[in-house]
Amino acid sequence: MTFEIQYDKQPTLFLKKSDKHISKRILEKLEGLLKENPVPHQAKAIVGEHGVFRVRIGEYRALYRIDHQDKKIIIFEIDKRPKVY
Repeated sequence: MTFEIQYDKQPTLFLKKSDKHISKRILEKLEGLLKENPVPHQAKAIVGEHGVFRVRIGEYRALYRIDHQDKKIIIFEIDKRPKVY
């Protein structure tokens, strides 16, 4: 079961502003982890936020929600750890 990955405005801008090798690493990691399994063992649920998960990519964090009905993963924030929470 394959999920479509969508990026909100903040992650899109963050990836455009970041160095190419960082953006590429983040995108490859997200695609590899989430496309087939929206909640891989590396993902953690965010306490106090229903249905919000995070994935660690080195010093960066990606926060996302899952739309099971439409088979979509919506990534709504990517940034360094201290800025994400």
